[in-house]
Amino acid sequence: MSVSAENFKKAMQLWASGVTVITTQSEKHGVRGMTVTAFSSVSVQPPQILVCINQSADTGENIDATGCFAVNILSASQQDISNNFSGGSSQEQRFANTTWETGQYGTPLLTESIMSLECKVVEKVAAGTHWIIIGEVQEAISRTGDPLLYYRGSYRQLVNID
Repeated sequence: MSVSAENFKKAMQLWASGVTVITTQSEKHGVRGMTVTAFSSVSVQPPQILVCINQSADTGENIDATGCFAVNILSASQQDISNNFSGGSSQEQRFANTTWETGQYGTPLLTESIMSLECKVVEKVAAGTHWIIIGEVQEAISRTGDPLLYYRGSYRQLVNID
């Protein structure tokens, strides 16, 4: 018997993670983006990452349509951006309320994030209610700043201990 959904969520809140916004753009649907904490590196050769998104998320339609997406790692000062892309507002409002530019591969890059990766989809696997999307990194843009963290249902920031 599997653990209950409530106990699983409670346990997973003990995993601190960075906060990303996954973005994509297509001719049919325009710009799409969503906040995601399920992100990880997969391989250095070739450079690959994975993200997990809910199968009902409209951002997935654009990823399917274009085969491309970007991962934007948020800075400690971007809690409002994370909240904005978490839902409750239209896709148009999400992008109107943040600074972005179109990357080399047509994906929206959040210019105030500490890092942006432009990726091409390598594989998409169904897992429960989510898609696991593996992307090969085509472009990596690093900027300065500390990451926004999420732990026990709240945003956190790094503290330097010397």
